[in-house]
Amino acid sequence: MFTAAKDALSSQAARQYVNGLIKRYGEVVELKINSKAKSVDIVCTLIGEREPVAVRVDSYRIEKDGARCFVQLDRCSSSRPWLQNVLEDHAHGRRFEVPPWAASAL
Repeated sequence: MFTAAKDALSSQAARQYVNGLIKRYGEVVELKINSKAKSVDIVCTLIGEREPVAVRVDSYRIEKDGARCFVQLDRCSSSRPWLQNVLEDHAHGRRFEVPPWAASAL
């Protein structure tokens, strides 16, 4: 029960954070973190898309390097073929720096 509550609060904070990063491209309308399964489900409305776009991070890892924190996306999928290609080219297997609060939330 504690994990579900933590994930709900973390999901809300992460949605706001990601919205700041992607505001030029659209908006995250739903983001659900499952820290136990190490997965994230995201629904976005992207500029130029008529329907919401779904992205699923099937597997991720948190890595620390001194005071810096990173998330590595091991597997991702999308409801749009073009976005699936972008994920495969630019996200799979790569790590991205995240704020320490985000790393602890994941």
